[in-house]
Amino acid sequence: MIAAGLACAAAPASQTTRMIPAGVSVAGVRVGSLSAEPARARIEAAFARPVTIGYRGAATVVSPEQVDATLSVDAAVSSALAATPRSRIALPVRYSQQKVAKVVASLARRYNRPAVNAKVTGALAAGPTFEPARAGIAVRVTTMRAAIAQRLRDGNRAPLELLTATVRPTRTVAHFGPVIVVTRGANILTLYDGRRVVRTFPVATGQAIYPTPAGVWSIANKQRNPWWYPPTYDAWAKGLKPVPPGPGNPLGTRWMGLTAPGVGIHGTDADTSIGYSASHGCIRMHVPDAEWLFERVPVRTTVVIL
Repeated sequence: MIAAGLACAAAPASQTTRMIPAGVSVAGVRVGSLSAEPARARIEAAFARPVTIGYRGAATVVSPEQVDATLSVDAAVSSALAATPRSRIALPVRYSQQKVAKVVASLARRYNRPAVNAKVTGALAAGPTFEPARAGIAVRVTTMRAAIAQRLRDGNRAPLELLTATVRPTRTVAHFGPVIVVTRGANILTLYDGRRVVRTFPVATGQAIYPTPAGVWSIANKQRNPWWYPPTYDAWAKGLKPVPPGPGNPLGTRWMGLTAPGVGIHGTDADTSIGYSASHGCIRMHVPDAEWLFERVPVRTTVVIL
């Protein structure tokens, strides 16, 4: 009995479990005063949580598996055990940049809204009427990729707010540019800059049997010194021959073709018809007036015919 007691007294004391110094954190996760395994479990649990991205009350959840995020916990725990108190240790995290980019691209497809330019809807006595422009929204793709990457490296997993930028329309009512309004009853063409009158011209519009079509159109093409070709679909032009540029050309020296089929704004060799409903559907102008207008209205200029 005495020998056994002496043997027990001589046995070495069990080793003390190593503890992480107080105040140590790994990527924002507090592990101070923990041993290795509890620290490992806490870190893994923190980084298993998804990244949440919020926008206007909706939330998108991105799991670490979705972007192939992996982390080196062993290295972090070893560093924590060897750290001085209150140290902050970074945690190496790997992830797929391509998959993060795919997540952000999906958010962009969901939330991007293109800007809408102002457009002419018609005209009144006071001038053109407009549908106003609307600003759009674009996800800030590069910034969001970096923000998600940062959250993947941060064990706190604080929610992200989706970052967007305003997309300005390229055309507003205030800076709309040229608009043409043709008033058939008065045989008047008015050029506007947005809502501001630039200049008014007398014109000839269509006869009752060949009316100039009312509506909102635009200039589809422009020609200097055009040929005139007789329309094949109208009986009045049957037997007529094409007319080359020069004196006697029914189109004068300028042609501005509209999206209304077969209709255009042009000069004329029938100068005395100006001011009357005398054409076969086109809008005739004095040749100098047509040349002046031609230089100031690009293709796609809106033309309202009342």
